[in-house]
Amino acid sequence: MNKSNKYAWTWRIKEEYLDEYVRMHENPWPEVLEEHKKAGIRNYSIFQNGNQFFYCFECDDVKAAFDYLSKSEICQKWNSITSKMVEGSFDLSDENTIRPLKEIFYLE
Repeated sequence: MNKSNKYAWTWRIKEEYLDEYVRMHENPWPEVLEEHKKAGIRNYSIFQNGNQFFYCFECDDVKAAFDYLSKSEICQKWNSITSKMVEGSFDLSDENTIRPLKEIFYLE
């Protein structure tokens, strides 16, 4: 099977932050969006099912993109707010951080 250049994971958002999390992502800071584009992230979508969120984007080099974003001052500010909202961690060295989903099907 061919693989895409998509990257996906899920997170649960703590119930007490659910409305705030949704509001922030319905109106993201333009600077954060620009940093994601500069990092090489494109076609980024987030889908909601209750307090579970599904994240999917395309990127040619995820490691380089995450490294770039981790050094971005505006993304650090955004993450300092949103990291308290997720059940998990934004720290890529933490075992409870983003766990990519295995791609099992891709239709070009």
